[in-house]
Amino acid sequence: MSEFATLEVVRARALTTVQDLGRAGHAHLGVPRSGALDEPAHRLANRVVGNPERAATLETTLTSCAVRVDRAVTAAVTGAPCPVRVDGRPAPWGAPIRLPAGAVLDVGAATHGVRGYLAFAGGVDAAPVLGSRATDVLSGLGPDPLADGTMLRLGRPAGAAPRLDAAPAPGPVRELVLPVLLGPRDAWFTTRALRTPGTPSPPRATGSGCAPRGRRWNARGRASCPARAWRSARSRCRRTAGRCSSCTTTRRPAATR
Repeated sequence: MSEFATLEVVRARALTTVQDLGRAGHAHLGVPRSGALDEPAHRLANRVVGNPERAATLETTLTSCAVRVDRAVTAAVTGAPCPVRVDGRPAPWGAPIRLPAGAVLDVGAATHGVRGYLAFAGGVDAAPVLGSRATDVLSGLGPDPLADGTMLRLGRPAGAAPRLDAAPAPGPVRELVLPVLLGPRDAWFTTRALRTPGTPSPPRATGSGCAPRGRRWNARGRASCPARAWRSARSRCRRTAGRCSSCTTTRRPAATR
């Protein structure tokens, strides 16, 4: 029998990946930082089980995840609040969970928020690439996103988990207000347009971020022309021979042959 504990992924669902603090310092090579999207939650999960903050965890996305351990280990779930069960029995969120050998840790769908983190004493011992064990789905570096049946090895615990009843972490806020930072084309927007509320789209599965969802407005306060919205400022709207009815761009006259 191996001296290291192992995890078997019973249910991976939408997107479950191995993450740590990322591989910083390689942007000049075209390698993104990657790493845990909710870094404070990742760090907290590691502290709860007695790991150094750089240890690798499992990052879940919205939906549930379940893993089976082959020997006794301490685990913790942080990030997006969710129901947690061990062999079908309720278990605490944001606190140490003592898993006996053969137990299944079942992390339910997030009640609010997006990313959840599962930490295990010793950390997930995936092979490091450029100094990080993080999965990067854009560059393809690191472990593949987890699938049902995936086996993972855990490292050697660094020490005993701290004694606490619950970690002081309320989880993500239910409503997030984002500030608007005006750019070089701020003259395209009216005061009314800037005050029009909008909502962000759901984050992409790659973890690369989210895009605004809603109407785009030009300097006249009308819905912007597709040519104005998606092309550079030097583009010319080809919808009409003169001024477009929905933007302020004038079409360049056709060249004389």
